Amino acid sequence: MVQRIGSSIRKSRSLFRKDYKRKGKRSTKEYFKELKEGDKVVLKTESSSPESRFHSRFYGKCGQVIGKRGRCYKVRFKDMKKEKTLIVHPIHLKKLA
Repeated sequence: MVQRIGSSIRKSRSLFRKDYKRKGKRSTKEYFKELKEGDKVVLKTESSSPESRFHSRFYGKCGQVIGKRGRCYKVRFKDMKKEKTLIVHPIHLKKLA
């Protein structure tokens, strides 16, 4: 069997790249933001923060917050026909209006 080389962020350099205006320190407001159950969110990776990062194939997916686990949130979304649940740090979640 062939051994896989690389990690879950392999071949995602352009996907996780920040534009020059967003580079530098990340906002503490984003780091400690509060979300409620039922909030609609978009999974967008903050590339400078490795904690509780999800796989790159889920980047840009829309989901719903279904609970909290520690400092992270449980997000349910649909991937093709299956419903999936991820545990994601709030810095990687953008709230939909």
